[in-house]
Amino acid sequence: MIAARNEEERIHLTIEDILAQDYPKELTEIIIVDDHSTDNTAKIIAGYANRGVKLLQLNEAEPLNSYKKKAIAKAIGMSTGELMVATDADCRMGPKWLSSVVGYYEAGQPVMISSPVIFFEEKSLFERLQTLEFSFLIGVGASFIGNKRAWTCNGANLAYRKDIFYEVGGFTGIDELASGDDELLLQKVTEHFPGKIGFLNYKDAVVYTHAKSNLKSFLQQRRRWASKSTKYKDKKVIAFAVMIWLFNMSMLISLLLSFFNQAFFQVFITQFVLKCFIEVVYLYPICSFFNRTRLLRLYLVVAPLHVIYMAYLGLMGPSRKYQWKGRLVK
Repeated sequence: MIAARNEEERIHLTIEDILAQDYPKELTEIIIVDDHSTDNTAKIIAGYANRGVKLLQLNEAEPLNSYKKKAIAKAIGMSTGELMVATDADCRMGPKWLSSVVGYYEAGQPVMISSPVIFFEEKSLFERLQTLEFSFLIGVGASFIGNKRAWTCNGANLAYRKDIFYEVGGFTGIDELASGDDELLLQKVTEHFPGKIGFLNYKDAVVYTHAKSNLKSFLQQRRRWASKSTKYKDKKVIAFAVMIWLFNMSMLISLLLSFFNQAFFQVFITQFVLKCFIEVVYLYPICSFFNRTRLLRLYLVVAPLHVIYMAYLGLMGPSRKYQWKGRLVK
């Protein structure tokens, strides 16, 4: 299932990749919900009707808090299958993607499956820097799930049982936020079914998407992601996130204070070296999994920028409005 809005440029590639899956066609149902697109997205989707692609168009007269959650809920309600597999309208995947997800589901019977996502086809240094940072986030999500404390995932590659979606109340309680159709749902599921969520660390299950082309769209995206933090319920997860933010803030404060007292510069250097060591050791196996170890050469560029970025998100992310798909939301 896919929620799509103004994706005429790439959605045909996503649909072609899904149609090319090696999973039996008679066991596959493809539902794409058009979220009030103002371009040719709906027309392109409709062109695949004779190949089994179902188009559902939202027609909401009243403004909604989250159009994407509404679209996904509509797709789930329309579906006839047992396992819901979600991706985005601008993603690419290999032919064994769906069979990998279903195989993992049949083998272990998890109620929800998070699978890897990575940026690709980067056209600039800025986009490659995003890929390295995003790889870290995917690794964090996998680590928490592996330690039975599911916290974060990515809706571009997420699967869950249809009955479980309804059993946890769907998006009720988290529908006032435009974002959060992925990790906030994940947190609802893990609250009711602890230890029943899996991460599929299989290369054939990787979904590919694109980094943001400019700083403005990047910050809008990350504000959107940060806005979900106000709904986190797991106090240990919140404490971990706050601890990371405080560490990065303390680095900035140490650097500023070093202009008045040189001793603080030594504190900053110690903190920065510690950060670099931990993150490089952590990133290496993640980049190896994605066959992108060359990205680690950019780490010393990412690291200082990441300190500023983390401080900015903590201060501005949860409280600022942002643009998403041509809409001003919060």
